[in-house]
Amino acid sequence: MTITLSQPATDAALVPGAVVLDEYVEARGPWSAVVAAGDVLTIVDLDGNQAVDCLLYAAGDTTVRYSAPVTIAQQRSIVLTTGSVLRADTGLALMTVVADEVGVHDTIGGACSQESNTLRYGQHTREQHACVENFLIEGSRWGLGKRDLVSNINWFMNVPVDPDGALGIVDGLSAPGKRVALRAEVDTLVLVSNCPQVNNPCNGFNPTPVRMIVTRPENAA
Repeated sequence: MTITLSQPATDAALVPGAVVLDEYVEARGPWSAVVAAGDVLTIVDLDGNQAVDCLLYAAGDTTVRYSAPVTIAQQRSIVLTTGSVLRADTGLALMTVVADEVGVHDTIGGACSQESNTLRYGQHTREQHACVENFLIEGSRWGLGKRDLVSNINWFMNVPVDPDGALGIVDGLSAPGKRVALRAEVDTLVLVSNCPQVNNPCNGFNPTPVRMIVTRPENAA
């Protein structure tokens, strides 16, 4: 869904350039687009504390897709921030975090599903819409199915690891208007679920919309 927002995209984008795309993603909704090599995607957390689940695929060959293990091993960190290179299972650099106003983004917490909601929160949550369902709905537009889903990135999500190795899902570190910017190193299909989760604090128990802006820097070919 594309709408006119009060702040022009040229001001809202973290990396200046010609605006290629400016879209608003409803709370709980899916989104996807191909970001051309050299273009920069800015994700804007409009109301704050909203987790944005994300998968990346090489647009020319979607069998080449984001790998959490390869990305973590290459950067020697389980969190993402400025300078993090998001790599495929082949080692190919798909996107690079070139600017970040939050400082911590998760790459190990995974995506909620109807099955995991039931396991964690009870049978009464089984019919709740979840990120895996968003990925399947949006991925089908690009010929992707369940076998194409891999461990995902969670932009703005705060997943601390305790000394005993236990993971926590706690209130996010983001705030209204905070942004993260990703430069495509190759033409990259970006698949997003604007997380519908209401059973833990990853969205402050209140999913809210986000904004996706793609800019083409002036020095881009």
